[in-house]
Amino acid sequence: MDTIMKAVHLMDNKQTEEALQLLDNHLLVTDDDKKYTIAELYLQWGLNEKAQSILQDLLHRYPEENDIKIMLADIYIGLEDDQSAINLLSEIDANDPSYLQALLQMADLYEAQGLFEVAELKLLEAKQINPNEPIIDFALGEFLFSIGEYNRATTYYEKILPEIKELSNVQIPARLAEAHAAQGNYEIALEYFNTFETSDPDILFKYGLTAYYAKRKDIAINVWNRVIELDEYYHTVYYELAKAYRDEGRIEEAFTTIKKGLEMDEFNKELYYYAGVLANQLNKFTDSVDYIRQAIVLDSDYKDAVLFLIELFKTEEEHTKIIELITDIKNEGAIDPLYEWEIARAFVENEAYDQALEHYHQAYNNLKQDTDFLKEYGYFLVEEGEVEQAVTVFNNYLTKEPTDDETREYVERLVQSKDDK
Repeated sequence: MDTIMKAVHLMDNKQTEEALQLLDNHLLVTDDDKKYTIAELYLQWGLNEKAQSILQDLLHRYPEENDIKIMLADIYIGLEDDQSAINLLSEIDANDPSYLQALLQMADLYEAQGLFEVAELKLLEAKQINPNEPIIDFALGEFLFSIGEYNRATTYYEKILPEIKELSNVQIPARLAEAHAAQGNYEIALEYFNTFETSDPDILFKYGLTAYYAKRKDIAINVWNRVIELDEYYHTVYYELAKAYRDEGRIEEAFTTIKKGLEMDEFNKELYYYAGVLANQLNKFTDSVDYIRQAIVLDSDYKDAVLFLIELFKTEEEHTKIIELITDIKNEGAIDPLYEWEIARAFVENEAYDQALEHYHQAYNNLKQDTDFLKEYGYFLVEEGEVEQAVTVFNNYLTKEPTDDETREYVERLVQSKDDK
């Protein structure tokens, strides 16, 4: 048996050490053609360093052999030595049959470096050399898709679709669907999604999103349930599926879905938050508070969750709990003028007016453009006897709401009353 074939046979039978020893010994006595073949085998087996050593030696002896340069460039790319790969590929003459492949490789390298204009020029040069090659159209489509030029990308995908449905493990109809969805053409995207079967959870998830945005919640729900059947640990799908159920008024199913999502991903603050929202809709107040609190434990400055919990406490007139909540998250480093406003309101409800004034004042430094705050703060200052400061705040408010005649008249009376004194 030929030595190389014997080594292949040994490798197929899991006798790795014997196979490699046989080839290492053979390299010492064989000719250059066989060395090239061995290098190819090493690459197939993932032994890039061994292949690199052989190819570098061969290139030293045959500097014009562009096939060697192509293979070595692949190795350099794998080692993230992009510049060495570019240097090799740039040596290939434009008249050489390998030049087209070199252009495609260089385009990938320049794209990886963020040199998008250079990458596109290399691809367009390849297109000019061979305008009917599907691989080039596909490469252009993929490049344009990756940089968000979705409309241009569809042109190249559509050109190859009649002949090729899948290339390099990419389903062309799926790419077209994604490209159209990214442009907001959801109905067109749905048409493409409906032209092929897939069990890829990523593609199905995007299919569901497209259906959701196309206002086909029924399709989205079915597709996302399919994603869970294929991969119950696909965390992202639970939030979206629950949202679709909620939109359809199927709150119990939404709540069940979100709880299952939490079983799969117990550190997802968005899932806890949405569970709290749904629990509240189902009149499960205690559960709602518990879920929202857990979201805040995971992120003390999760603003949506904090404000939602504040509203829950307001409905139960639990003003002390609002004060405790905001105090706790501030101690954790969460800072927001809305928190100062809310804690000021809570102190007012508890008739702790001095503390309320302090927090209103702190909120004012950042909420001078918020007309609702300014109006509320102005009236509070009047109640506290701070009329002069109240007038300043009201005047600030009136510059933003000049048509509020009722407040303007109130301020005029304040000023008149102050002058009379």
